Amino acid sequence: MRLSTVTNGIAAAGIATFAAGSALAQQALEIIGQPVPGATGFQPAVTELAEDIHWLDHMILYIITAIVIFVTGLLIYTMVRFNSKSNPTPARFTHNSPLEVAWTLIPIVVLVFIGAFSLPILFKQQEIPVGEVTIKATGNQWYWSYEYVDEGISFDSYMIGSPATGGTNMMTPEVEAQLKAAGYSKDQFLLATDTAVVVPVGKTIVVQVTATDVIHSWKVPAFGVMQDAVPGRTAGLWFKAEKEGIYFGQCSELCGQMHAYMPITVKVVSEAAYAEWLAKAKTGDVQLSSVAADAPVQVASND
Repeated sequence: MRLSTVTNGIAAAGIATFAAGSALAQQALEIIGQPVPGATGFQPAVTELAEDIHWLDHMILYIITAIVIFVTGLLIYTMVRFNSKSNPTPARFTHNSPLEVAWTLIPIVVLVFIGAFSLPILFKQQEIPVGEVTIKATGNQWYWSYEYVDEGISFDSYMIGSPATGGTNMMTPEVEAQLKAAGYSKDQFLLATDTAVVVPVGKTIVVQVTATDVIHSWKVPAFGVMQDAVPGRTAGLWFKAEKEGIYFGQCSELCGQMHAYMPITVKVVSEAAYAEWLAKAKTGDVQLSSVAADAPVQVASND
């Protein structure tokens, strides 16, 4: 047997083993935070911040609905009561002081009520706590670079199917094979990245956000976080994920031609799995290929 044949066979076996290991580890995590075609509403909230945002949105929706119904009722009443047939002789008064005071004070009271709940939620987002894990996220055209500040780990994260991974930003059989090898399906095209941010469940994660070229934005809807990445400045966000799984985000600031191809993948794992990944990442292997997790294989719904 020729040596080249043996070498090629070993290489092929190694690739197959990596792909299988990657897929097994990927399948062990539930895909929770991702957009679903045709769905409405928020992605599942897995942080306190996201739960607060969802509650505030629903509370304001009730207030807005009541205002719309009230104003619509007034318009209908006015059209019926004061049209030319019902009221052939129009009134000639010019103002009504009690009414004008009322329509000035009532909106102020409504806004103060909303502010009393929204401002504490905003402050909670902006007051960055001491992080148990600190990650620096740097936006580039068009990928993210990550650095685990206290661990000496850094890597780039590209969309699977982007030119950097041998694709053309289009779904092809080759890209579908890459997604499958990484443990994803073609439904995760435009969402999945070749490397992912790995964080432990139930720990405070602080992300320092900046950029090297233009303004980007680091956003993960299921965490309730979004922060602009501005060149020359470092901003912060934090979250504490309460459920293991895979969460997708995207750059949410128009940043150039391939803005739509700049996704974010975050994998939340157990503390033991995180410690195992951390030790492996320090050797240069940042893939979550050999880390086992406990969650079953499934894609969570957005209901």
